[in-house]
Amino acid sequence: MISPPRRIKFVTFAIQFKTMKVLKLSAFLLSAALISSCNNKVKNEKPDILRANLDTSIIPGKDFYLYANGGWFNKNPIPESESRWGIANLVKDELYINLRKISEDAAAKTNAEKNSTEQRIGDLYASAMDSATIDKAGIKPLENELKNIDGIKDINGLTEVLAHLHTFGVGAGFSLDVSQDEKNSSVMALHLSQGGLGLPNRDYYFNNDNRTKNIREKYADYLHAIMPLIGQEAGKGDEVISLEMELASASRKLEDLRDPYKNYHKMSIAELNKLTPSFNWNDFLKDVGVTSADSIIVGQPEFFAHFDKTLKSIPLDQWKNYLKWHLVNDFANKLGGEFDKDHFNFYGTVLTGAKTQKPRWKRVIDYENEAIGELLGKEFVKEYFPAKTKKRYEDLVNAILSTYKEHLQNLPWMSQETKVKALQKLSTVTKKIGYPDKWKDFTGMEIGKQAFVLNAINVNNFWFNYSLKKLGKPVNRQEWDMNPQEYNAYYNPSNNEIVLPAAAFAVPGFKDDELDDALVYGYAGGSTIGHEITHGFDDEGRQYDDKGNLHNWWTKEDAAKFDAQTKKYVDQFNKYMVLDSMHVNGKATLGENIADLGGIVIGLDAFKKTEAYKKGEKIGGLTPIQRYFLGYALGWMIEQRKERLANQILTDVHAPAMLRVNGPLSNIPEFYDAFGIKEGSPLWRPEKDRVVIW
Repeated sequence: MISPPRRIKFVTFAIQFKTMKVLKLSAFLLSAALISSCNNKVKNEKPDILRANLDTSIIPGKDFYLYANGGWFNKNPIPESESRWGIANLVKDELYINLRKISEDAAAKTNAEKNSTEQRIGDLYASAMDSATIDKAGIKPLENELKNIDGIKDINGLTEVLAHLHTFGVGAGFSLDVSQDEKNSSVMALHLSQGGLGLPNRDYYFNNDNRTKNIREKYADYLHAIMPLIGQEAGKGDEVISLEMELASASRKLEDLRDPYKNYHKMSIAELNKLTPSFNWNDFLKDVGVTSADSIIVGQPEFFAHFDKTLKSIPLDQWKNYLKWHLVNDFANKLGGEFDKDHFNFYGTVLTGAKTQKPRWKRVIDYENEAIGELLGKEFVKEYFPAKTKKRYEDLVNAILSTYKEHLQNLPWMSQETKVKALQKLSTVTKKIGYPDKWKDFTGMEIGKQAFVLNAINVNNFWFNYSLKKLGKPVNRQEWDMNPQEYNAYYNPSNNEIVLPAAAFAVPGFKDDELDDALVYGYAGGSTIGHEITHGFDDEGRQYDDKGNLHNWWTKEDAAKFDAQTKKYVDQFNKYMVLDSMHVNGKATLGENIADLGGIVIGLDAFKKTEAYKKGEKIGGLTPIQRYFLGYALGWMIEQRKERLANQILTDVHAPAMLRVNGPLSNIPEFYDAFGIKEGSPLWRPEKDRVVIW
């Protein structure tokens, strides 16, 4: 499987607020007339998508998620090449076709100017598609890197090689990034955090349920299969796992990574060297290219103290095998042959449940979106997304923001002192809609007619240096961390901004003027725009002020009232058992759950101001308010394999899709009225237990 490289594009823990729309994939509706003004009339003869997707055998109060989407699920089983399937995949399939044309046209141009957009797209696509050459070369393109690891003679040599590997995306040992200082958002700072694992997180090394134990066994099998391919005994894979378990033992759990204060420890380099006396950070930083840094923000000091101990307690040869493993594993799906096959069998099948790989050209497009996404996006919007469509997004965003302001002003539990600051923060939210006003500069990215894996190494090295160059320079607040063709969105607390790529509002197979206002307000206004704005006021986001700094602007009393409501929400989600004996982690998913609830409530009140709501006309036999809630549920129309679902519960700060519908809706009175939810129904919650925040 060709998957994205570990790009050192650097996002800190604080920016784990990205919606992901429960793992909605990068996607885009490819119609030039995608968006126009919102309309409350369906202007075509296509079947009403909301009516068509219903499973009327399901009672709404029993499982609204399946009621809203079950009709589609019944007719559309998950393809064998996928671990999940839903609306995002349908949108993405439309995207693939157009991006393939852009890539193939670029690859066909033999006289493209060097370092031009066409040359970079064309040569990357051609090298990735040449499976025969990739399979024939095998491990050969990485032989010099493996020899470099073999040449390590002491801890100083290990430090040097670790630094070298980090410069092209091999995050062995720990994670390094450059991003905004959480307490001074105008400054770009170095961050160190826990990392260096081959399994998704620490819980995979220690949980003893049968599913996780089986994954550990399969991971060992994967290592045993790969080690002989790089000239090592199969049993050396056990040494790698042993070292990773040492790192995992000092790693924090998912929920503990969500507290921005507890994951912020600014240190001088001298203090960091004192924390890890065996590891010379001056040498490491010099080797990665950091020429001047007087401090570094350490996320988890206890992890690095333990890392230092492992340098002394674990034999050097074991470290060498660990580094070889991470080098080869990070690029296995770009080496072809058994490397690619075994990598997919574990990460694709064992971890997420996919049965077969996607066609190679689709995997290459996925990789291109990660590696050179803005190059593709720039070409894409020229042809398929004219600038005038941005206005529709702007109008919808402004409607949601206006309603949010009213909610803040009328909030009964918040004091006037805190309200003033909350309103100031809301008024300064930066709105990035559609695509960047200024595109990234790819000067220095060397892509050519060479081995695919070497192009991938150069891509990673470019992004590493791109980030390092930001140190000591003003923060570029115009920059985007998503491509315009991504079916996703995010809130960045350090910039106090919402970023809404053009694809975020796409409905597959429909132009916007074929969609009624109720659907649009639920699907786009609630699940995306309102959701992202609410991230600025969730349990993490509320700790950042209007300038994007980590700073307590709440009164003690208001903070206590907020915490009381959010505790109820944690308790609600902790009770959901999803798979086997696996429960949702209410604390880890709290931020996303708050954003879902806030998005629905604010989006609904914004919708109530529209003519579509006021007229009350039915479409497809459904009232406007029913269509609003069904439109919201449409945004989460996705089904997952059990393996993928188990992985999500352990590693993701987003609850599973069904609970991002049923969970928040069970707290909203209008939902009860719209679908006749009565006491005794599974979704009914006593009024005293319903969560009200924003």
